[in-house]
Amino acid sequence: MSDVRYPFTAIVGMADLRLGLLLNAVSPAVGGVLVRGEKGTAKSTMVRALAGLLPSIATVDGCRFACDPAGPDPQCPDGAHDGGASSRRPAELVELPVGVSEDRIVGSLDLERALSEGVKAYEPGLLARAHRGVLYIDEVNLLQDHVVDLLLDAAAMGRSYVEREGVSVRHAARFLLVGTMNPEEGELRPQLLDRFGLTVEIAATREPVERAEVVRRRLSYDADPAVFADRFAAEERALADRITAARELLPQVELTDAALRQITAVCAAFEVDGLRADIVMARTAVALAAWAGRTEVLAEDVRKAAQLALPHRRRRNPFDAPGLDEEQLDRILEEHAEPEPEEPQEPEEDPDPEGGPEGDGPEGDGPQDGGPDGGGGGAPEPSGQDGPDGPPAEATDAPAQDDAPAPQPVPLQPPPPARETAPVAAGDPYRTRLFSVDGTGRGAQGRRSPAETDSGHTIRARRPRGRLARLHLSATLRAAAPHQLARGRSARALVLHKDDFREQVRQGRESNLVLFVVDASGSMAARQRMTAVKGAVLSLLMDAYQRRDKIGMITFRGAGAELALPPTSSVEVGAARLESLPTGGRTPLAAGLLRAHEVLRVERLRDPDRRPLLVVVTDGRATGARDAVAQSHRAAGLLAGQGVASVVLDCESGPVRLGLARTLADRLRATAVTLDELRADGVASLVRDSRGERRPGASASSGPSSSASASSRKAA
Repeated sequence: MSDVRYPFTAIVGMADLRLGLLLNAVSPAVGGVLVRGEKGTAKSTMVRALAGLLPSIATVDGCRFACDPAGPDPQCPDGAHDGGASSRRPAELVELPVGVSEDRIVGSLDLERALSEGVKAYEPGLLARAHRGVLYIDEVNLLQDHVVDLLLDAAAMGRSYVEREGVSVRHAARFLLVGTMNPEEGELRPQLLDRFGLTVEIAATREPVERAEVVRRRLSYDADPAVFADRFAAEERALADRITAARELLPQVELTDAALRQITAVCAAFEVDGLRADIVMARTAVALAAWAGRTEVLAEDVRKAAQLALPHRRRRNPFDAPGLDEEQLDRILEEHAEPEPEEPQEPEEDPDPEGGPEGDGPEGDGPQDGGPDGGGGGAPEPSGQDGPDGPPAEATDAPAQDDAPAPQPVPLQPPPPARETAPVAAGDPYRTRLFSVDGTGRGAQGRRSPAETDSGHTIRARRPRGRLARLHLSATLRAAAPHQLARGRSARALVLHKDDFREQVRQGRESNLVLFVVDASGSMAARQRMTAVKGAVLSLLMDAYQRRDKIGMITFRGAGAELALPPTSSVEVGAARLESLPTGGRTPLAAGLLRAHEVLRVERLRDPDRRPLLVVVTDGRATGARDAVAQSHRAAGLLAGQGVASVVLDCESGPVRLGLARTLADRLRATAVTLDELRADGVASLVRDSRGERRPGASASSGPSSSASASSRKAA
């Protein structure tokens, strides 16, 4: 791979992304930019190219935290830097890998040396390297939530904190934060979205000419990166100079009361939560004015700032797409614009004080609008109605009722073959009960099932696995205490060996793979019924989003089962697939369960630590073969034998119920709930769960690794 970066000015199109990055380069206080877009749209290329445009920085020689010699950090772990030598270097671009640990981000303390030698040895992390540079997070939506929280806190406060085992280290961490993500792979929580100053949506151009130019430039760069970069060197220098000039002009830009009133009016009208949007919009508008070479914020700056800072803050649930009503924005800006001063007007002389030309005054004799006699009070008669001269020509020419021909018999059409019905809309989502996988897992951190995680409460101690990260102090002291005499302890300090150290084992919660198997057959096609079923699945999808789960969806109807949504972190895609789901045909329940077995087998190979939770949405009917019910029961037994935790959402309705879904739940060793019991606000169900009671006929749960338990706690 070439060390020569692709030039920023060589990238074709994507004006909003270009502007968002440049505004953050001018004013890092804007708060960074989140780039949302489909794969293959040069998101990473543009971010990496931006680093080459930033002005070089002066740093204190020997400082690992890039302290500015003109104003060094008084709390810098490497010292106060009074009168030290300095040098200049380019601003650094630090890329954060998806699997990064918390210690790698904030740095780590060498606890073994701290205990055995009494030395506070601190190894800086990526935040220290990114100080006064660019921190780039590719696929930010795939990072663990606590890691993203940590990054955004540091970006907001401009300082990184390390607090561990009574030792505290802090240092400056001011950087330009850029994150990229593909929404198809999962969304960020609204709280995290709000922490990014600006958000830009990008997509590949559909213009053949622009696409051809993109390919042409890329091939030219791959052939000879240095020669290609030289072609754009002059444009790169001019853009870098403009960034420097805008930075120098920034303190002189005035945010007038009129512009501030427009900003707050826009934020209030679009009902964004909190006041961060107002602050970000103000900073962005000021940066826009400086970028344009002006010292006053104009309405056009406020408008563009709203387009960049507000769309991602208007989402109310994970299924809302970011967006902004442009017409409403223009109307608000116009209503709250500063009124222009009115110029005094001299009274005009009336050339005709008697009332104007003949016929135009109140006593004129000319005809007036509205009536044939000039009265002005009438109106033209509507077309097609009877006038004073009789009915209109159309009515006169029509045949009399008695002369109308007799209606021709309509030939009978054969009944149409059974086909799928049009998709129906889902009901409103609601908060559901918490279903979790029994036992303790080791999957990615989330909010569903118990698991050993990096955060949570400490449950026990163990010997370190690799580098010691979370010291269990009391367990370490207990392990070392019996050997002090044999080791010749003579001073107050303990004599510790490597084998004495113990680390904490913490229990938190993990995310799971929630695989939906949805019956879309004719037996589910009743409009009101399918609306309720889709609303229930949508509610479970929202619950999965809040608990950071991966989701997948299998539908079965007609002749077989279909993997409608491969396992993904994008709940938005799952909701869209559910909304467009048609119904009709037979009920191949066994095919749906067998397809679920195959999907789970493949996912177990890809991610063995992520435990699955199977949610079967059905009324329990099975058709399509003579022994369809027996086949479905055998498929359910196969899943139960694999230890798959399952929930059966019983969709059977009507006064007479066959209990087929309950029987299926018994075969799956699953928890069975009805649509009414799914709601978290069902008081009776919560009481039953807390007491461990079971209704007559309800299915029993099996061992800890093979069933799903309905928790009595409300969903967070």
